[in-house]
Amino acid sequence: MSSKFAVAGATGRLGRHVVDVLKERRLQVVPVSRATGVDVITGEGLVDALDGVDVIIDVASWHASDQEGATEFFRTAAGNLHESGLRAGVDRIVAVSIIGADKATGGFVAAQQVHEEVTLSGPLPSRILRAAQFHEFVGQLLDWRQGDVAHVPALPTQLVACRTVAETLVDLAADPHAARPGPGVPIPEIAGPRVETMSEAARLLGDRRGIEVAEVDGSGLPDAEIAAAGAFLPGPHAKLAGPTFREWLDAQAF
Repeated sequence: MSSKFAVAGATGRLGRHVVDVLKERRLQVVPVSRATGVDVITGEGLVDALDGVDVIIDVASWHASDQEGATEFFRTAAGNLHESGLRAGVDRIVAVSIIGADKATGGFVAAQQVHEEVTLSGPLPSRILRAAQFHEFVGQLLDWRQGDVAHVPALPTQLVACRTVAETLVDLAADPHAARPGPGVPIPEIAGPRVETMSEAARLLGDRRGIEVAEVDGSGLPDAEIAAAGAFLPGPHAKLAGPTFREWLDAQAF
């Protein structure tokens, strides 16, 4: 009998892909989101939703970039998933984080430190997958523009498709023997196949949307200096997988 997987954040940017991958692999899926009547923050409906579930895949995320709000969200959600999962008899949890979270000192990425800590220290066996920034995030940068020009930092990144992250996350979740992070066992990472700057990627998308992109140096952004030095690029143990951002764009409908 195959395992049953609950996806926390099932209707989100990454969660939709995780659900699709599980269904394509003919695995049992329980979507967990407020749209399905389950709230990972209040805990409403969570124990019932996890009944009979073997593995929780945690891709629930905070909707804004502020560190304080994101930190509280991740602390509460991860804690509730452990508590309710334990009561429901869940075997393990696998959660997604961000490459470089351990180096961050501020903003949304730094909030992932609490997410990882609560996830790995809870009562259920847990694993983390750190991912590079998503291809899909570039469009959000353009949507945030003020006026006719999008100002995007020229910071290095190794963008990866949400679909690629979802496939890697499901691989990890489906492996009951995956090594727990510790001395000599780094947290696994998934990133795209090449380094580029965020402004370069934004310009490619902007050209297709008719939006002008101006390159800026990232001053004022959290951890811009260490980001420029490559702190948020994948480590030597990372899995690198396509498509590239340009290939991904070519497959989209505009």
